Amino acid sequence: MAPIELYTWKTSNGKKATIMLEECGLPYNIHPIDISTDIQFSEEFVKINPNSKIPAMVDPDGPGGKPYTLFESGAMLMYLAEKTGKFMPQEMGARYQVIQWVMFQMGGIGPIFGQVHHFKRAAKEKVPYAINRYYNECRRLYGVLDGHLADNEYLANNEVSIADFCALPWVFRHTWQEVDLADFPNVNRWYETLMARPALTRGMNLPE
Repeated sequence: MAPIELYTWKTSNGKKATIMLEECGLPYNIHPIDISTDIQFSEEFVKINPNSKIPAMVDPDGPGGKPYTLFESGAMLMYLAEKTGKFMPQEMGARYQVIQWVMFQMGGIGPIFGQVHHFKRAAKEKVPYAINRYYNECRRLYGVLDGHLADNEYLANNEVSIADFCALPWVFRHTWQEVDLADFPNVNRWYETLMARPALTRGMNLPE
């Protein structure tokens, strides 16, 4: 099997892809895209992802045996799950349990946690309204996770899935968000369980 060409960086969204590739045991090559240098806006990279974001990938053995280019981290994980038959159930109801939590991360956790990171850590001007707005919503989302995980080992079907791989890298940054996981014991248990997985840990540490 020809290795997948992965274009990524050390962000929460970037870590989703390396986690999935490591967990699936697929061969891949990493092409670091240092987004602090604006290389993601280069003509070469825009050909891979017209939205100039990481991660993106090229699968030389795509559908029909032809190279296939894909961007958007959630879509990439769904593609890899279908390609390998791993971390996504086949039965429709169970599959959509996974998909809805993937969408929860893509539409809620990612954007909101990202804004917390920006306004608490990166913004040159500290804007109390923005900080409070996004921080309060961030904690509300942690509460949603905590309530769900009170009765579920993982986010979907009590089996580890791409939904967990999507959310985990954002929860990993809980110190950036100034969130104490002790306030959310079920999230903390889920987090510690996932972080004990060797393949996931390898993926979290890439690219070096």
